[in-house]
Amino acid sequence: MSDRLDKNAANRDLIDMIRRAARQEQFLEVVSADEARARFARHVDFAPLPAERVVLAASLGRVLAHDVKAPIDVPPFDRSNVDGFALRAVDTLGASDTAPKRLRLNPEVVVCGHAPTAGVETGTATTIATGGVVPRGADAVVIIEQTELVEGGDAAVDVRRAAAPGQFVSYAGSDIARGEVVLRRGARIGSREIGMLAACGVAEVDVVRRPRVAVLSTGDELVRPGEPLRPAAVYDSNGAIVAAAVQEAGGEAVPFGSFPDDEITLELAIHAALESCDLVLLSGGTSKGAGDLSHRVVSQLGEPGVVVHGVALKPGKPLCLAVAGGKPLVVLPGFPTSAIFTFHAFVAPVIRAKAGLPSEALRSVEADVPVRIPSELGRKEFVLVALVAGEQRPVAFPTAKGSGSVTSFSQADGFLEIDALASSLDAGTRASVTLIGQAAAMPDLIVTGSNDIALDIVVGKLAEQGLTTRTIAVGSLGGVAAAERGECDLAPVHLVDPATGAYNEHLLKPGLSLAKGWQRMQGFVFRKGDARFEGRTAQEAVAAALADAQCLMVNRNAGAGTRVLIDKLLGGKRPPGYSNQPRSHNAVAAAVAQGRADWGVSTSSVAELYGLGFLFMAPEEYDFLVVESRRSRPAVQAFLAALRDDGVRAQIAALGMRPADA
Repeated sequence: MSDRLDKNAANRDLIDMIRRAARQEQFLEVVSADEARARFARHVDFAPLPAERVVLAASLGRVLAHDVKAPIDVPPFDRSNVDGFALRAVDTLGASDTAPKRLRLNPEVVVCGHAPTAGVETGTATTIATGGVVPRGADAVVIIEQTELVEGGDAAVDVRRAAAPGQFVSYAGSDIARGEVVLRRGARIGSREIGMLAACGVAEVDVVRRPRVAVLSTGDELVRPGEPLRPAAVYDSNGAIVAAAVQEAGGEAVPFGSFPDDEITLELAIHAALESCDLVLLSGGTSKGAGDLSHRVVSQLGEPGVVVHGVALKPGKPLCLAVAGGKPLVVLPGFPTSAIFTFHAFVAPVIRAKAGLPSEALRSVEADVPVRIPSELGRKEFVLVALVAGEQRPVAFPTAKGSGSVTSFSQADGFLEIDALASSLDAGTRASVTLIGQAAAMPDLIVTGSNDIALDIVVGKLAEQGLTTRTIAVGSLGGVAAAERGECDLAPVHLVDPATGAYNEHLLKPGLSLAKGWQRMQGFVFRKGDARFEGRTAQEAVAAALADAQCLMVNRNAGAGTRVLIDKLLGGKRPPGYSNQPRSHNAVAAAVAQGRADWGVSTSSVAELYGLGFLFMAPEEYDFLVVESRRSRPAVQAFLAALRDDGVRAQIAALGMRPADA
């Protein structure tokens, strides 16, 4: 009798289980994908995780937590780009195959890693290797193929081509200037970024901590790969797939393994995962059918609990989104295709955001090339380009720092190809640009022209607002040209009108306006302790320098506003070093600080960076040409507002500059 009762009770339990499994009340509520994302986002913190410091080698693939400023110049000295002879360009004027200029060779060879011991005097040259330090007195390098060694007698060389000042010379700081922000917070570190940091001597960096993501699989049918497969069982492929996807998305996968359909076992595992990780992923057990427990366990872990269970997707309908104790907890569908689809649609964006990563980028884009790019016949050429916004499609602006530059590859968004049979790529050509790595979306603001340390403060203000900025340092004249062609939003300039002495106003044309920036204090720079200049005014120091035949200056490039000031001070005189014409204030300061020159004209902020003496001469206006057709863009408006922001102005003033009247 009792056996019959037990059997009947068992049958009733079995019938009840079948009835529950047969009911179609599988999901809490099926919602659209957009609604599911909105509900999930209301309870998830998408802010990047706190920073952690790692050694440079361990930073690959990580996201920079703070701006990194260059502690040194790169290159740290004026260096030769070729094997040849360091000389004074003026000594080669008129040189040709039929009328070479003969120069006496100095008794040393400058090779990499060894500083020159003697300077280059008039009528002499010093043998120099690629990468060697340009000796004092030299302002150019002639390539060895354009010379002929004179046999017999005193060592001499015949130069068969005239050299221009600065030829084959990379000036100190021409690649990376001391104090410049070389990598900004939020940058993803790849091999090229590691190269930049290593070139600056950086050994450790602060990176955003990668989110730890627990990966669990559920189901009685699961077997660990490598173990014998029993009847009615399948290998746990989801665990491996999801863990790999977590790594690809920028997270740190923490495999917890697979668990049977046991509520207590699963609950203990999830509790352990929540305690040690930032996000928990389960796969399987989402459809509320017989034996599926994940949704029930998740719903009991804390508020708000399950926010979505069922999404109108194919594949991916059984997706379950929850939050417990402030941590996202997602139950992915059990079928591998559904699991990985829903992972990329709903989970990967959370991981990337918490890891500080941007959204995924396209692989290639069509872009317009605004300038002619010459190429060498017989060789397929790959040209690195930076992408800026254009009228109809992106504009591919070729980078131009050269093969020896650390930053060229880092600052490129991609590359285009020039066929081996073509001698150039004409301006106006439409080209396919292959994106490099995880190239980001088009920046919100393009700033092309002269660079300045204080510009980083304004750009940093925009970054705080989530706006991205691309700065392309091509000098004031390059910025004017880019603004006139409509290839940028803003062009920083500091060019003086020789006729009036006014800065930048003469650059205005229809379609361009001027936004005032700040004044940079220009002055005479020298090594502290130099008795020729200490305690004097700038005018007295210039007079003392001109009176000393051994006093070597470092000039600035033609077209620079500072050059106009220098030529006015010199009154037509061309003292030793006049033809040494680097293109930045940093390069001038580096030449003086390193003893390759005795004086020059630079700014007070740069002089302070290099520990130099500074004698005030005159202010220099650093302003911004605004392309009027782009003025209404949000990023342009944000930039102009930042120029008037009290906090930004205070930081600029702290650098020794004078913000324009608001």
